[in-house]
Amino acid sequence: MFTGIIECLGKIEDISVDGTNRSFWVSSPISSQLKIDQSVSHNGICLTVDALDIHRHRVTAIAETLAKTNLDKQQIGDFLNLERCLPLSGRLDGHLVQGHIDCTAICTQLTDKDGSTEISFHFPEKFTHLVIEKGSIAINGISLTLYNLSRDTFSVSLIPYTWAHTNLQFLQLQQEVNIEFDMVGKYIQRRMQNGY
Repeated sequence: MFTGIIECLGKIEDISVDGTNRSFWVSSPISSQLKIDQSVSHNGICLTVDALDIHRHRVTAIAETLAKTNLDKQQIGDFLNLERCLPLSGRLDGHLVQGHIDCTAICTQLTDKDGSTEISFHFPEKFTHLVIEKGSIAINGISLTLYNLSRDTFSVSLIPYTWAHTNLQFLQLQQEVNIEFDMVGKYIQRRMQNGY
């Protein structure tokens, strides 16, 4: 379980393909502190550390993960948002994030608000029942509050710190991001759909 509060950026140093799997060597300030079999959020995707080297670690994504996320579009030199799991003694500064991506969304607008950055996204309309105005959403693993909600669009605003310390600073128009909708909302919807 994660909180959506990004610890650092990791840089992709190497990518290898084995069948339908794709492995990524990532260098980061926390790589030397990781352990084999540890779960780490990479752009909001819960991935298992399967190899370690000095100041870098490796994770592998299977076909299902590649199909539902933006990992298949990542290249050597790209930066990923990294977060280790929340310890039970830790603070929940963002919101509960599982690391299970629901879909991707497309960046449609980037606006400098002279103190913050507003970003607008288009997402698949079939997920509209999982979002509410001023609700929580994880974008590339970042816990954010959405607004300007329509059936298939929403906006978020980033304070300068979040902009400078996450990979959204590199975001381009029409680029895909990973989306995880609020877990609590999913359970409420499930309960309502089943009438109990």
